[in-house]
Parts: sequence; C-alpha cells; structure tokens
Amino acid sequence: METQGGITVQQALELPGLRAGLPEVVAGADRLQRTVRWVHAGEAPNIASLLKGGELLLTTGMGLGTRPAEQRASVRRLADRGIAALVVELGPRFSRLPSVIVETARAVGLPLVQLHREVPFVSVTEEVHTEIVNGHYALLRQAEEVHRRCTEVLLEGGGVPQVLRILADFTANPVFLETADGQLLFAAGSDSGRAGADPLQVWDRLRSQRAARESPPAGTVLVDVPGGGQGAASVRARLVLLAVGSPLLTVHRMAAERAAGLLAVVLMQARQEEELAARGRGDFLTDLAEGRITAEDAPAQARVLGFKPGEGPLLPVVMRLAAELSPSGNWALLARAVLEELSAVGVPVLLGVRPVEGRVPLLLGLRSESERTAVADRVAAALRAGVERAGLERAGAHPPVVVVGMAGGWAAASAGLRHASETATAAQGLSDRPWYDARRLDIDLLLWRLRDHPDLSAFVERAIGPLRDHDASSRPPLLPTLQTYLAHAGRKAETARELHLNRQTLYNRLARISELLGTDLDDPQTVLALSLALRARRHAG
Repeated sequence: METQGGITVQQALELPGLRAGLPEVVAGADRLQRTVRWVHAGEAPNIASLLKGGELLLTTGMGLGTRPAEQRASVRRLADRGIAALVVELGPRFSRLPSVIVETARAVGLPLVQLHREVPFVSVTEEVHTEIVNGHYALLRQAEEVHRRCTEVLLEGGGVPQVLRILADFTANPVFLETADGQLLFAAGSDSGRAGADPLQVWDRLRSQRAARESPPAGTVLVDVPGGGQGAASVRARLVLLAVGSPLLTVHRMAAERAAGLLAVVLMQARQEEELAARGRGDFLTDLAEGRITAEDAPAQARVLGFKPGEGPLLPVVMRLAAELSPSGNWALLARAVLEELSAVGVPVLLGVRPVEGRVPLLLGLRSESERTAVADRVAAALRAGVERAGLERAGAHPPVVVVGMAGGWAAASAGLRHASETATAAQGLSDRPWYDARRLDIDLLLWRLRDHPDLSAFVERAIGPLRDHDASSRPPLLPTLQTYLAHAGRKAETARELHLNRQTLYNRLARISELLGTDLDDPQTVLALSLALRARRHAG
C-alpha cells in the first residue's frame, strides 16, 4: 500500500479529530486507501484551482454551489484535480448531502464523507499533518537504513553488485544499472520478489519497449548516478527500478537516490563500468551452471548480454587463477585484455569474471564439434596472454588453470560449465598444460571432493607414507621417481631419460621404493593404488 510518507483516507478518518464528527462514507468506499498528501479547509467557489492533488478537503459545502449543475461541476473539478477525499460537515449549509453531489462523487470515484457533528477544522488539520510528517520521517529512516547497509558493504570490500542486491531486496523488485546511453551494466534480482521475474528477462522486455519507443512501464523509477562532468558527462550511469513483483513506493525512490551517491563514488574509479559488466556476465554464466537459469531461457538472456552464437554447439571453458594470482582491483583490466586477445579466435564469445572464486568462465559458439580442439588451443593461449598483459603473472606462482568442457547445446553448456568450474579447482597444482580436458580429470575431481574425508588421508598415508618419511630426511627423494615411473606406465627407458638417470641408478631407486613400501611395482593393483595416492596427496590433509 503506497502512502507516499503520509497516511490514507481511512487512517485519517480513524484519528480522534475526524472520528468525533461521526464520519459516514457515502461514496468511494473502495478508494479509502488513497494517500492524503496534505489537508486543506476552504469554502471558496473556485477551491479546486487552489489545490495540487492528494489533499483531504474539509468544507461545510458553501463553495459547492446551490444549484445541481453547479454542485455537479464542483465535484467533477475536485475529482479532476486529484484530491484524496472530500469531507463535508453537515450543519447550516446542508442538513444532508444533496443526491446530485453523492451521485457525482460515485460516478467519478471520489471518496465523499459527511460529518454528522461539528468538529474544529484547525484541530483536524493539525492532527493529520502531524501524522503525515511522522510518516515522512519513518520513510526517511528506512531510506537511511538502506544507505547505511550499502555503505557498510562498500567499506567491507563489496562493490556495486552488492549495493544493487540490497536495493532489489528492499524494493522486492529487479534493479538495473545502465550506462547513460542505455546499455546494461548490471542486473540484480530480489530474493523476495515475484517468482520467475528473472532480471535479464525483465530487461529484455524493457529494451524491446524502448526500441519501439514506448513509454516506460508505469511505476518505473529512474535515478541518475552523477558523473561529475558538464552536460552529458554529468550523468555517468542510471539506476532503473521496475515495479514487477510489487509497487514501487516513495521510500524506494528515496533509497535509490541515496544509493546513487554511493555508486557515483565507486564508478569514479577507473574501469569500474567494464568490471561491472564483466561481473554481470560472470553471474549469468554461474547461474546457468548452477541451474538457476534454464536451457530454454538462457539464449534470450545471453542475447541481452550480447552473445549470439548461431546454431552450432557451445563450448564451455573456465580459467581459474591461483590463489596468489587472484587480483585485487585488476578484474576490469584482465577482462579487457582477455577479450582483446579472444577477438583473434574468430568465434562468438561470452566472457565473465567471478572475483570471489578467482574464476573466468566463458562460453564460445562453434560452427561444429570438430573445431573443439583447435578453438580450445587458441582460447587457452588468449587467456594466458590476457593474464600476462594484465600484469598478473608472478614469479613462483602457479600458472592459471584452463579447463575445457564438452561442446553441446544450452543444457550441455550448463552442466559443462559446472563440471569445468569444479575441475579447474581440482586441477590446481597439476603439471602445467595449456589446457585440460574436463573429462580426463574426473579422478582428480572425485579425489578433490573427498578432500575432507579422513579415509582419504589414511589411504594416502598407507600407500606412500614411508616414501614421504624417507624424502623428508634422505636424498635423493624417491617420490618424484615413482611419479615419473607411473606416468610412463612402467616404461623404464622413458623414465630414465626424463629423470636424466642411467638405467642402473633407476633400477636401484625402484628397488628401494619397493623395499620401503613392501610392494611389487609390477603388480597392477599396486600400481593403481599408488597412482591414486599420488593424485590424492594434493588434496588430503
């Protein structure tokens, strides 16, 4: 119920001042939830011309005229002016309201109330105005509370997405941040809003309305985010609040106006708009991976973000930065550098960033599945080059991990993004490769999922514990020898070449490994257990 910071006609009638007049509603009983913006008392014949709308008009009826035509015209003018209600005190002018006044009020939908007892209008005015002021103060406190929460989020390291989500939850409606020329930067939905009102779908409808030069939907709130310049540069971005799940109230505009000031400060930092757009794409890809966006809805929402892949299969790819590489404040630079590198790949691409997880998810549109390997090679090189251009490579740090999923339709892309994201985490610490096929790392993913289970640590300890103890105190270390030997499927000549050992030295080391572990390295079950233990040791304990 919208009260605009005031009170409703119904609430005004329940206050002691008007209640003492024994009010009787004779017309417009279904419209008593109208907002009373102010109270006015008057008897002038031209009273309507003095009003602005939203007033509760108190009168004895002297200005309504004496003839039916005059009375009918007076009521219509008041209704056209948009007053909240007409309250007529019975007495010397009217012992009861003329039927023409009542019937006209009903016809135009104007709440009409007659008072059977005399009341001091000044007391009623004072009482209602006090309630209105209190209502405005309550709204101001609500808006200030939202401003406080937004400020705290920013001080704690949050950014524009968190501010927009606070606004979306407060309004129970989607909230958008767009550029001054109407390009979407970020869309935030409300957890409490109407089910199914996906922000990107809502934005797509709004964009279509704008393209058709239609007026914004009723109740839309637009708030400029100042840019600090002159002319067109004075507006850096714009907040758009749409009444989808529930009406937008005055307090929502107040909260948006206060939030706009905070957003202006954040956006003054270099490349914030670029990072914000990249985060929005990252949120879409994450929602798709986690099933919050269906395969049926995904293509339309992707088009809103500028991704038009055609009829061919989609290729999911995820790059994960090592923890020591996760940048602070460099995501815009990274996104720009990677996108510029990807422009040479020659396929449609939707790239996003997820700073919290240190991930860069992307979808690519292929012409056919046969392109998968060639495109994956070029994409991995572009991603690595983008990281280097962004200045995120550091000496001693693990290189970024690039994982490529299976090509397929939108449903496969959803599962592929999720699989690639998890696998990219599980693959950290493996030997460096340009990119990994997600399917070939399923064992590593399974072991990573078991990382907190005590049985995994116990298994690793039983399988290779004696070798770890040996390497902690003796030289040469034997674990690298075992790992290389198993990686070459027990082929001793290849193992010796890679380790730069002569054959006899390798034989001696393998014999020592067998002795310490009490196992036969030619036994297939032993080889399988040792291979799993070597993979699991990155995750266990």
